[in-house]
Amino acid sequence: MKELGSPRDAAVNPNRIPEGCEAMWKRRVVRIVSVTLAVLIGVPALGVAGLVLWDGGIDTDPRRAILRDVRIDLRTAMTRLGPVEYDLHGTEGPVLLSVHAGLGGADQGRLFAGWLQKDGFRILSPSRPGYLGTPLESGRTDEEQADLLAALLDELGIDRVGVLAVSAGSPVGYTFAARHPDRIWALVSIGGVSKPRPAGTGSPLRRAFLDTVGQKLARLTAEVSFETVVAGTLSETSTYTDGQRAERVSHIMNTPHVRELFKAMFDTTFPYQKRWAGTDNDAVQARRGKPPLERISAPALLIHGTQDGDVPFDHGKFAAERIPGAERYWMEHDDHLGFWLSPKASQAQAAARDFLRQHAPGE
Repeated sequence: MKELGSPRDAAVNPNRIPEGCEAMWKRRVVRIVSVTLAVLIGVPALGVAGLVLWDGGIDTDPRRAILRDVRIDLRTAMTRLGPVEYDLHGTEGPVLLSVHAGLGGADQGRLFAGWLQKDGFRILSPSRPGYLGTPLESGRTDEEQADLLAALLDELGIDRVGVLAVSAGSPVGYTFAARHPDRIWALVSIGGVSKPRPAGTGSPLRRAFLDTVGQKLARLTAEVSFETVVAGTLSETSTYTDGQRAERVSHIMNTPHVRELFKAMFDTTFPYQKRWAGTDNDAVQARRGKPPLERISAPALLIHGTQDGDVPFDHGKFAAERIPGAERYWMEHDDHLGFWLSPKASQAQAAARDFLRQHAPGE
């Protein structure tokens, strides 16, 4: 097994349940809502009514900028296995298939692959079933979703792709690589789920609240105190000490391009109601068992933060030990979103970029 970074066991909080990126966003929202509700206690009924009527400022235009230099143009392909919403950036070069995380969609997949948009790749970002414009009926299981991705490639006339899979999207990326070895030239997984996850607990009342008012409270909190949102997120995505968390909050808040990227990540979880079906389905599939890691024959690079508090570091090590010939890049002292938000993000991205260039067709 090749190693690009230095491995180190993470100090994983034993009280955390490894649930993947979608659970992280849920817990973060509940935390933010709790803080906001405390502020709103005693607000006149007129103010509460205004919050209910407010649209939350959520931009759902299928053609929009999600970051200063990252735009999407969402379309729908009618594949032989069902409709799939997608964005395709670029007109020339090898295609990179970006498989988004939980509470995501094509917009999140496009954003998470934005660091590659000037490197000669076309970036294909589909919404997985149950997210945004792709109905859950297009594919529930990891196997069905992997086959759906292959059908999307057929519909678009794309032969082979590199795969960038993130967090709760990694089981689908792994399964695609195992089931369709002739359609993939390389695989990069970032903070990927690789092992079964126990069932979480959820309150129907909490879900109903988040579907209606909760998302507006979260966005209102971001407007009033963006630092609260950042700190709350890091509480769920890391196993940091208070000092480490404060240092990372400072980096995000005081580094303009990183702060802008964090805000864009936050925005690509809204509106919740168009992402819940896929998020819940991911949780169901995660309890079915581990992906077919041993059957992956494509070149693979696994990237994971040693202090990931959302998908524990053990998931990265588990996959690295089972995918034949897998390379690994462990991000020391980084959390679940460190690949994009860490002071060392550019180093990790450079390693992933070099790996993809090495294996891309024609290189």
